[in-house]
Amino acid sequence: MAGIVVKPRARILHGHDWVFSSEVLKVFGKPDDGEVISLKDGRDHLIGSAIYNSKSQIVARRFSRRKQDLDLDFFKRRIAQASEYRDRRNVDPELRRLVWSESDGLPGVIVDRYDDHFVLQTLTLAMDMRKDLIVNTIVDLFGEIITIIERNDAPVRRAEGLELRSGILRGEAPLQIEIEIGGLRFDVDLLHGQKTGFYLDQKQNYEIIGQYARDRRVLDCFTNQGAFALACARAGAKRVSGVETSSENIAAARLNAERNQLNVEWIEQDVFQFLRAAEKAENQYDLIILDPPSFTKTKSGLRDALRGYRELHMRAVKLLSKDGLLATFSCSHHVSESAFSQTIADALVDARRSARRLRRFEQAADHPVLPTIPETEYFKGVLLEMMPGR
Repeated sequence: MAGIVVKPRARILHGHDWVFSSEVLKVFGKPDDGEVISLKDGRDHLIGSAIYNSKSQIVARRFSRRKQDLDLDFFKRRIAQASEYRDRRNVDPELRRLVWSESDGLPGVIVDRYDDHFVLQTLTLAMDMRKDLIVNTIVDLFGEIITIIERNDAPVRRAEGLELRSGILRGEAPLQIEIEIGGLRFDVDLLHGQKTGFYLDQKQNYEIIGQYARDRRVLDCFTNQGAFALACARAGAKRVSGVETSSENIAAARLNAERNQLNVEWIEQDVFQFLRAAEKAENQYDLIILDPPSFTKTKSGLRDALRGYRELHMRAVKLLSKDGLLATFSCSHHVSESAFSQTIADALVDARRSARRLRRFEQAADHPVLPTIPETEYFKGVLLEMMPGR
């Protein structure tokens, strides 16, 4: 088997599963891109099997510490293990992230399940080349009467030299499906909706935030398809407004509100512009939710992202009542929890407000984090309560 020898200080020798191009000491056997290779240390000891792509900055991603091929039996074993783990964590079996890439030993593979509809992403070359094996595995494990949809339109695929595409791999996908989260019903477009159709990483938090909304004036920023706004309206909020720049998302949010017979004011506008105008108009809210899309996909964009988070939080905090609540989230991996917390603290200073932290939010159980691979963790959040002037 062809492979690579890693340098003595390569991160893979310290628990990580990636090998960057700068960490390669020697390539042997002339491996093809997408091939399974052997990983060895400087003493010629096998340290695992990996997928290889010379075109990527991450040239190798380990998927086993032994000699292992990517065959049907391997995929069956790994996906069955991923499903069983989520069963033990009591994750809804029909609404879950079934496979979360390296966290489930399948680098670059994401599978989300919506009842009998499975949405697949293959974000690495080797896994994309074995897409048929993955599809056959899902069918073998979960039955013949299922739909499998490909959502390989994520820009990260370009780093692997892959084209962007989406479509139906098996079965006939309906234009819309209905899902239920916390007693709320949502229409989901699996072929064209955000990510794989819906943000499953927040599904446990909608009801949690709703519990704080009763009799409050609520502002849901970056409302997307309206989940937080609708959860607050259902919980008895006095008034709810949802702000979103995408006309498609606003239309989806309106349909979801009608489906659940809930009243929300939907505002199609850039959130930063809305917050500036709301401050000028001296508007006030008792609960503000900030759930923006990722502000940066790269480490080089971190400074600008932190600047954006700081302004966003400063403007939101200025609109909160004396004991108002701020629920804020970040899905930017490159923004660490400590950096996120410091940015919020800086924004409170800018706004001349004080706050107490009521709780932290972490990734859902179906998005497990590996301590040795920091990249598996991207989600963080916090709920704050404003304090009276001091």
